[in-house]
Formats: sequence, structure tokens, C-alpha cells
Amino acid sequence: MRLLGRLTLVLTTAAVWLPASAGAAGAAVAPPAVIRADFPDPDVIQAGSTFYAYSTSSRAGRIQVASAPSATGPWTVRGDALPGKPSWAGNGGFWAPDVSRRADGRYLMYFTGPSTATGRMCIGAATSADPLGPFQPVGTGPLVCDASEGGDIDPSSFVDTDGRRYLVYKNDGNAVGRPTILWLQQVAADGVTFIGGRTELIRNDRPEEAGVIEAPVLIKRPSQYVLFYSGGSYTGNSYFTGYAVSRSLTGPYTKAYRPLMTTGTFDGAVQGPGGTDVLGNRAYFHGWVDGARWMYTAELGWSNDYPVVRGSRVRYEAERGSLNHAVVRTGAAGASQGAVVAKVDYADSWVDVTVFAPVAGAYTAYVSYAAGYGAAQHRVTVNGSAQFVLDYPDRGWDNWTQVPAQITLAAGQNTLRFQHHTRWAELDYIEIA
Repeated sequence: MRLLGRLTLVLTTAAVWLPASAGAAGAAVAPPAVIRADFPDPDVIQAGSTFYAYSTSSRAGRIQVASAPSATGPWTVRGDALPGKPSWAGNGGFWAPDVSRRADGRYLMYFTGPSTATGRMCIGAATSADPLGPFQPVGTGPLVCDASEGGDIDPSSFVDTDGRRYLVYKNDGNAVGRPTILWLQQVAADGVTFIGGRTELIRNDRPEEAGVIEAPVLIKRPSQYVLFYSGGSYTGNSYFTGYAVSRSLTGPYTKAYRPLMTTGTFDGAVQGPGGTDVLGNRAYFHGWVDGARWMYTAELGWSNDYPVVRGSRVRYEAERGSLNHAVVRTGAAGASQGAVVAKVDYADSWVDVTVFAPVAGAYTAYVSYAAGYGAAQHRVTVNGSAQFVLDYPDRGWDNWTQVPAQITLAAGQNTLRFQHHTRWAELDYIEIA
């Protein structure tokens, strides 16, 4: 997750003392599973007052479709939105559909299907007057199908603020031992007529990706473009959702230094969160449960146009906070980003760390510290009012250990102050879930 900038804040509100265990009523909120059946790679749209979700093939159909009266459900799986197989497609699964509404009022579906001509997975299109379908395939062949680059999969639509429409997709280099790249292709208003050539956005070049990036979804924020993607092997807990940002539609895009959602950031509440879609203030994604991928949703917020998902830990480096009578120590062995806040040793020593909450409510702060000269304590202040004492057991210097604290945060930016109370401890980072 992106490191947030420094903030200096003068706290003048009178303090209220609370024990560490009473910082908030309840702990972090885990994302709920809203479709408890196999519903992988969800894509969600809203038409009128009804929400529709589409997914990769399962027993419910070639392209599953579900509907709900609200973003959180209850969701009902309605059956197959693409009952007629395209003429160019063979037998096999159909992956990662994307549905959007065109200017002419019809619904356009992109999907991935098996090409009989190439033996690879390729991108096709279909349209319907109704979001439930049935969708009718467009043309006699796929939209994108280059066997030399492994085929092409995981399409998604994007309409920029100027009304221009684009197709974002992946060439399946993993199938042929070639680089995997996420591409941007401008299309006409019909969504199927290409305009000009394609542009590379990002490729598989990070260790945690294990050679795999896929499932692109592009979002425009006021100050930048945000490209969500999944990485790692979809079959297990190493699958994750990451993101990259750019000031320009065509890039260059910079990947966040930590994934947005992993099994670990959800503390195991979701296994392998990926195939993510974004609609309004919600993220939708799948996770493994007993051999199936259920659909989950979580509240999504934006901190300076960077995404924050409620329930998924976000790391804030202590050394990037605002310090008073304390120092940044670099070269700290085993510390996140190699730097920590040290010498928080005096009555007027503190560090202010700004954290973000998508919505107001209860959160868990996981504080990474080291203490080696006996158990230490910091006095923690939340937004200048509620205070509690946080205990740091002596685990040894440079042995970075997490301690949890339950806190209540306001929607948006919040300031946590860690001030010297007893003995000595160094701070590495704070993670908010």
C-alpha cells in the first residue's frame, strides 16, 4: 500500500483516558460473503435500482448472472446470461465477463472463451437489451485472439471522463512462457470497433506476482488513474489484488509497493482475494471456500485518490509521520522499508501518524515495535481526544513485534499520536484493518 505523506497537527482537545482494551467497541470488520456459491471473477453493475453480477462459468451457466436489490444483497443467482455459445468457440469454460451499458442503451458483454481455430482462450463480445440477457454473440470471430502471445483473456471496459471508450485486457503469456502484459485498446462507441493500436500499461515484473498478473479494472479518480489487477496463482492463498497508478491514461503506471488485498491483510477472513471489480464505494472479489470461489464485498474508500478497503490491513510507516523530539533510524535490521522511529524517550517525544478510514467505525491498529530494555509503554491519542496506554512487552531490539489496539476512527483522515509513557520502544509501522 502507498506510504502516506507527513502531517503536522496541533492537538488541543482535552484527553480522556481509556485502557488499551477499551479503545473501541469491537474489532475490525471482515468483508461478508454475499454469494455463498462458486461465483469467480465477479463483475458488478447497477441498472436502475437493481444490481447485477456476472461471473466465470460454473454449474449455474456459461456466464452466471445474479441480481440484488442493493449492493450488499440479498443476491440471487438467476442462471446463464450467455446461453448461446459463439460460433468460434469450442467446449470449455468461459472466463471473467465484463458488462457495461453503451450509449445506445444496449448492454455490452466482454468475455473469454476457447477458440477452436487457435486452441487458445480469446476475447469475444455479446449484446443484450436486458442486463439479465440473453446476450447474443457479436460477429463470427473473437475480438482479440493472438495465439503467438498465448491468447488474450480477462477483458474489461473503461469509459473516460471525455466519453471515450476503451477495452483493457491481458495477453496470456503465462500459457506460452512469454511476458504477461495488461493492454489498453481504444474502441468506438459500439465497444467492438478498434481505434488505433494498443498501449502497454503494466507487465509481470514483481516477485510476489509469481509471473502472473490479470483481471484488470481501470478507475479514474480526480488526480490519477488507478489500475486494479490480480497477481499470483489463482488456485491458492497466494492470489492477491494489487493496483498501479498514473497521472495519464496511457501511463507510465507505478505499482503500489504492497498489495491492496491478500489472505494475510484480511487475517485469513478471505482466502486468495482476487478477480476484483469496483462499483462506487464498494469492491467485489472472490475468495476460496471449500473448493469454490465465493463472492465477497467490502467498503472502499479513497485516501488522496489511493484505494483503501475496509477490513484489509493498510500499512503506514512510522518514520513518515510527524516527529517531535524523536529521530528516524535507518538501516534497522528486519524493519519494514529499513527505517523506524527511535529515541521516543522523553516526556515531549511523540510521532503523529495519519491513517485513513473508508467509513466511520471500529478498526484494529496493529503496531509494530521493538523494545529491549524491559517492557515499555506509549500513550496513544486518537484524533486528539480518546487516549489509552499501549503495552510493549520486551521481545528484544530489532525483533519487530505487533501488538493490536482497538480504536474508533472517523470517516476519512485520522491522526494517531504515539507518545512516550514508560521506558523505551522504537516504532516500525502501524497497520489499520
